[in-house]
Amino acid sequence: MEEITVILNDIEQGDAQAAERLLPLVYGELRKLAAAKMARETAGQTLQPTALVHEAWLRLGGEAQPDWKNRAHFFASAAEAMRRILIERARRNLTQRHGGGYQRVEFNDALQAIATPGSDDELLAVNDALDRLASIDERKAELVKLRYFVGLTIEQAATALGIAVPTAKRDWTYARAWLFKAIKQSRQL
Repeated sequence: MEEITVILNDIEQGDAQAAERLLPLVYGELRKLAAAKMARETAGQTLQPTALVHEAWLRLGGEAQPDWKNRAHFFASAAEAMRRILIERARRNLTQRHGGGYQRVEFNDALQAIATPGSDDELLAVNDALDRLASIDERKAELVKLRYFVGLTIEQAATALGIAVPTAKRDWTYARAWLFKAIKQSRQL
């Protein structure tokens, strides 16, 4: 992973070929993260991890990569890109034109609800609650994005955010409980 940081620094300093060296390094990692995320999606999911990574890469700038501050900045941006792709897809799937329709789904428990969405409804509910959490505590929201949408472990997310693992664990516990409560309240309206 240190090589990624060096290449990101080269991009920032204007090295035109650095983006070409970056893709092979991050592609494999992003592909693994996307595959882990897609494995938790509902049955019948037609979006493939490769397609998710390609779309995220294009949204990140493709060959014309922006100036990344560091590895954490890059992976946070990748998490946000994957999040937006999945949310747009869920919204599109729920429209009448695409055969959608809302169905009430109850959560079994907070961890299960946040770790594995069962439907597009749940994904959209998590997204809306996550936006509200971000307005209160951006770091906790970023942690959720890295864990939920990219599939990083708590240790990987802590490293990407530049925080200690115990802090990440506390933030994850708080964010999970906060999101569960927010989603539950929004469903009662």
